[in-house]
Amino acid sequence: MRIAVTGGAGRLGVSVVNHLASRGHEVHSLDRAPSSLVAASVRQHEADLADPAAAKAALAAIRPHAVVHLAAIAVPFSAPEDVILRTNVQLCFSVLSAAVDAGADRVLVASSPTVLGYGTPQGWSPQYLPIDEEHPIAPWNAYALSKATLEATVRMFVAQQGDAVRFGAFRPCFVISPEEWRGAPTQQGHTVSERLARPELAAVSLFNYVDARDAAGFVERWLEAAREVPNGEVFFVGADDAMARQPLAELIPAYFPGTEQMAAPLDGTQAAFTSAKALRLLGWRPQRSWRTELEGEPLAATSVHLS
Repeated sequence: MRIAVTGGAGRLGVSVVNHLASRGHEVHSLDRAPSSLVAASVRQHEADLADPAAAKAALAAIRPHAVVHLAAIAVPFSAPEDVILRTNVQLCFSVLSAAVDAGADRVLVASSPTVLGYGTPQGWSPQYLPIDEEHPIAPWNAYALSKATLEATVRMFVAQQGDAVRFGAFRPCFVISPEEWRGAPTQQGHTVSERLARPELAAVSLFNYVDARDAAGFVERWLEAAREVPNGEVFFVGADDAMARQPLAELIPAYFPGTEQMAAPLDGTQAAFTSAKALRLLGWRPQRSWRTELEGEPLAATSVHLS
């Protein structure tokens, strides 16, 4: 396929474009600036996709079979709230409109687990565990609201285009890039090792995470199977285990009082989020864990992955 990936120079984008290129696809990365981490076989384009005319011109020139929309202000509160909301929503609408105009027949959009509403100053607790795509959402900041709006935008385009174009959305958990396993700071400024040593750093998001390369594998699988699954589906994409050294049956009640009973089944290394829908509909499941990827861990030097 000829695939256009917006935000291809970002934390997740680099792994996505490199993976797709390694699988033989013709990959075009669209971002505000190129990245030296992107493979030479990936064609990089500089564009301001928030400008509808620029987005339309860029995708019209590429004429992709598929578009993967990752571009966004990716960190909550990293810009004024009105800027985050306006930018992310405009980006999505511009890119999806341009994708349809350019003739793409499948479009996948990156949402976020933050749509659930965790971290609100008013207090939040899950309604049940493990969390799946049916869990109610309650965004409380501009970033989370922008992602919920992206999911609504996908539904609008499904209603508008019907099955002529296949749309989907996925909620990647806290993305860990390959260089972050080797000690580079994560998007929150601390390292993975610090996140494990200080549970409060990961508690707000219920210790979720995903290896960027596993998320890239999901993207490829969705692109392959887009016509085999219902149009407009939303998927959680996360690791099978938690970013924690203790069972979540112990940790979650410590940070979310009153959840003892619902958290009790999360023994061993089980995660608070489930990607069972992706396994059921797409046959995708993550292959990596912090236990196999983090430098300094006993299994880090082996090739053992979660099955």
